[in-house]
Amino acid sequence: MSASMTARSRRELVEALRQRYAAATREEKIRILSEFAAVSGLHRKSAIRVLNREVEPEPPLKRAGRPRLYDQAVQQALVTLWEASDRVCGKRLKALLPLLLAALEKHGHLAVDPTVKTSLLALSAATMDRLLAPTRAVACGRRKRRAPSQLRRKMPLRTFAEWGGARIGEMEIDLVAHCGSMVSGSYVSSLVMTDVVSGWTECAPLVVRSRELVVETIERLRQALPFSLLSLDTDNGTEFVNEVLVEYCAKHSFGLTRSRPYLKNDQAWIEQKNGSVVRRMVGYGRLEVIASGQALARLYESSRLFVNFFQPSFKLAEKHREGSRVVKRYLAPATPAARLIAAESIAADIKDRLKNLSESLDPLRLLDEIRAMQHHLAALAKGERVNAPATRSEDLTEFLASLALAWKAGEVRPTHAPKPRPNRIWRTRKDPFEEVWPEIAEWLDAEPDQLGVELLARLQDAYPGRFPDGQLRTLQRRLADWRLAAASRLVFRDLHTQPPVPPSTT
Repeated sequence: MSASMTARSRRELVEALRQRYAAATREEKIRILSEFAAVSGLHRKSAIRVLNREVEPEPPLKRAGRPRLYDQAVQQALVTLWEASDRVCGKRLKALLPLLLAALEKHGHLAVDPTVKTSLLALSAATMDRLLAPTRAVACGRRKRRAPSQLRRKMPLRTFAEWGGARIGEMEIDLVAHCGSMVSGSYVSSLVMTDVVSGWTECAPLVVRSRELVVETIERLRQALPFSLLSLDTDNGTEFVNEVLVEYCAKHSFGLTRSRPYLKNDQAWIEQKNGSVVRRMVGYGRLEVIASGQALARLYESSRLFVNFFQPSFKLAEKHREGSRVVKRYLAPATPAARLIAAESIAADIKDRLKNLSESLDPLRLLDEIRAMQHHLAALAKGERVNAPATRSEDLTEFLASLALAWKAGEVRPTHAPKPRPNRIWRTRKDPFEEVWPEIAEWLDAEPDQLGVELLARLQDAYPGRFPDGQLRTLQRRLADWRLAAASRLVFRDLHTQPPVPPSTT
């Protein structure tokens, strides 16, 4: 039949024409048949069979195949864990999920129902991306070359093709400028170091781009590394290509190389961390006061632990060319700390310290500190004079509860937040189900998988003439709110004893 006609319309049309067709003369049947075939799009022979067929009973209402309550609980728990992981992709979240879930349960932030936990751990990376897709939706001439100077000759070139057989401790280093859209004047920068093999990343703020301060910061970061520094690979900026850094590396027997000018792919590892760590944490605003450097230092104290212990990353295993197509194969996502623990070149005592530190860390507390400092940096970037936030509270219940609904506000990072939209000021209608909702809640407690159509039919039987068919969509919205509250009780520890009541406005 015609694709524009609903099943109910087709049944009504056939029922209206069947009696007329049976009692009509030959000429009238020909006319009825022609009109019916034109409207329904059926062949004349098919139309004859439909009109001559006996009356078919209306098919019974079919219920969904499996309960929705646990499905929604799994999705809500997945959204919460995705937020707690700082919104990584499905493949990285799949690798992180057992570690993250165990850490949150160990620190008392989550008490996931065993059925929900089993379903979560059984999800594939593709299924995670599919379930998180609606959540993500609600939510970026070459110069003329000069001959190398005597100083540059002391720093040999190292291209992207010469990193084969790299060892843990060979690191790339770069500066990220927090200058906003204007490069003139004084502003804060971030010194970033990343290990090529494990992906371990260290960051530190620089208030001025002094070569002595750069070397002092490198030494401070070197002391914090869980492994020995073997070599540094820099770009061609004057903050790195100078006698101070050359003498420092020679004194400690570190290798020192540099990339080719204007070829950022020679430093692909550090360039990737500049975007996924520094820009993701700090944003693109201009930071130019001493308070900004202090805020960055506090932010990096938490982010280094969060990134290195709770942020899995991909590692390229091999790539080859097939005609015009480059085929790449990646290793399973893993955190930098996990790569160090699995490395044979790392001493056993260092691995033990990394394991003990990993078990003691609370990812939710680290993320809460990161969000607080991002709020502070966003205010400083706007030119506001604000005091640094105090030490974070031990109670993370409010922050944990906000993760489940943070996706509704779109961008959650204050350093990337767009301009707020104006508040809704127009009036809304009163909820027609407000008075009878306790009775509906009792029905749902007894049978939580009832559909909105079934509930409306029961209401119409209990209260004749009070609830028209046009209020079905409103009831379905209220039912969705109830399922969301019921699903949260399966995920969060603070279970509600009273049946959830949806809001009274639409």
